[in-house]
Amino acid sequence: MTHPLSISVEEVNARRSKLLDAMADNSVAIIPAAVEITRSRDTEFAFRQDSDFFYLTQFPEPDAVLVLVKGETAESHLFCREKDKLAEIWCGRRIGAEKAKQDYGFDNAFTLAELDDSLIDLVSGKQTLYYAQGTYKEFDDKVWSLLSTLRGAPKRGWKAPTVISDIRSALHEMRLFKSDAELAIMAKAGEISAQGHIRAMQFAKAGATEYQLEAELHHHYAMNGARHPAYGTIVGGGDNANILHYTENSDVLNDGDLVLIDSGCELNGYAADITRTFPVNGKFSDAQREVYDLVLKAQLAALEMVKPGNTLKQTADVVVRILTQGLVDLGILNGDIDSLIANEKYKDYYMHGLGHWLGLDVHDVGEYKLDDQDRPFAPGMVLTIEPGLYIANDSDAPEKYRGIGIRIEDDVVVTEQGHQNLTASVPKAIDEIEAIMAQ
Repeated sequence: MTHPLSISVEEVNARRSKLLDAMADNSVAIIPAAVEITRSRDTEFAFRQDSDFFYLTQFPEPDAVLVLVKGETAESHLFCREKDKLAEIWCGRRIGAEKAKQDYGFDNAFTLAELDDSLIDLVSGKQTLYYAQGTYKEFDDKVWSLLSTLRGAPKRGWKAPTVISDIRSALHEMRLFKSDAELAIMAKAGEISAQGHIRAMQFAKAGATEYQLEAELHHHYAMNGARHPAYGTIVGGGDNANILHYTENSDVLNDGDLVLIDSGCELNGYAADITRTFPVNGKFSDAQREVYDLVLKAQLAALEMVKPGNTLKQTADVVVRILTQGLVDLGILNGDIDSLIANEKYKDYYMHGLGHWLGLDVHDVGEYKLDDQDRPFAPGMVLTIEPGLYIANDSDAPEKYRGIGIRIEDDVVVTEQGHQNLTASVPKAIDEIEAIMAQ
């Protein structure tokens, strides 16, 4: 059954056509699907399709291969697992070549048993081979073996490409700009994730555990059609919030501490990425309020900067100045603001970047610079805005601030007029958080 927010076959066909247009004449591109990964002994991790392959096919099975050929005509060829009644009884239904061609719009579809011989025919005589080396070592070996075979049999009329080019530069530039259909999925993913965060806020209390909040989030995601989180959920209570990628989620939440949750669902391949920080007992202390207000002030200022023409670097600079000034005002840093910024003293408490592209990958593809210049925001880009302050228990800050870790993160799409916040429905103002937790 097709999800109501899925990408249409027509749109995916248009993506392949656009990539073919960007390829050189007399060329071929080989794009493999992801492979299943062993979890333990004879069980596998839940399969997740390769993002580039999924973008160009929407095909959900492992081990498949997409071949795009640009010769006298432009053609798409899919190679996939064959129908196998016994295998399907044990491990689930397979689409098969015939249905793959019919339902996914490929020009041709074949079984994987036909791949090796077909690659010789499809690649021989082409001047340029497009391939993303280094993603899957086993498939790298297959490609290098293919080229060796073509180079070693000139009497058979075989000829290997003389140019090997990375397909990712063109493909990732395409992926950076989201279509209306992609944005609809991402908006839904953002809303599901936002409601999950609200649920976690309402569940939180002293004596609860980090993993119980994680369970509340994941339950909400799954109940709304997003079976998996987009990345390892972070639930860090107290000083654990000062570990940026904390994922143990094993500690008890203490009265008087804050808890930082960084979590988002994955819906139809697309990621959401939200961070909220709130008091375990539902009420911010004075010291927590001071630091939180500073981070929120920086985040709101950054969001105002997200509009066509501005850059992520300009936006990050605004945040650094606000946070540095605030750290001085709180007595956590001392000195001249410009000197503190120039010497990056703020990095003792704010050590990560302001945000990243978001899409099929939570840290999505796309260049941040063009010709060594910071690229301006443009409509269709989606990114996170996530300033934070992390004042560890062993820091030199005044004692009342130690153990406070705060990050506030939203997902925004650049529009013609400015931006749209896809995750605005989860509260972040102090009075709104306290009201939600009091319900």
